[in-house]
Amino acid sequence: MDWTLITFVTFKALVLGTGMFFAIKWHYDQGTKEKDRAKETRAVLRAGSKVAVVFVLSLVALVLVTFVLATKLGLDLNFP
Repeated sequence: MDWTLITFVTFKALVLGTGMFFAIKWHYDQGTKEKDRAKETRAVLRAGSKVAVVFVLSLVALVLVTFVLATKLGLDLNFP
C-alpha cells in the first residue's frame, strides 16, 4: 500500500478541516460584533490608501533606480 498517498490525503483533510472551522468561526464572530461601521470603513479606507501610496512610491523608486543603473552600465535609453 502506498503510505505517501494516505499521509498526504490525511494532511490535506486536516488542513482543510481546520481552515473551514476557523473560517466559519470568524464569520460567526463578525456577525455578532456590534461596532460602529462608519469608523471601521474609515479605518479600512485609510489603510488602503496608505498601501496604495507606498506601492506608488516603491514603483517610482524602482523606475528611478533602474534608469540610474542602466545609465551607469552604458545602455542606450533614448527613444527612437
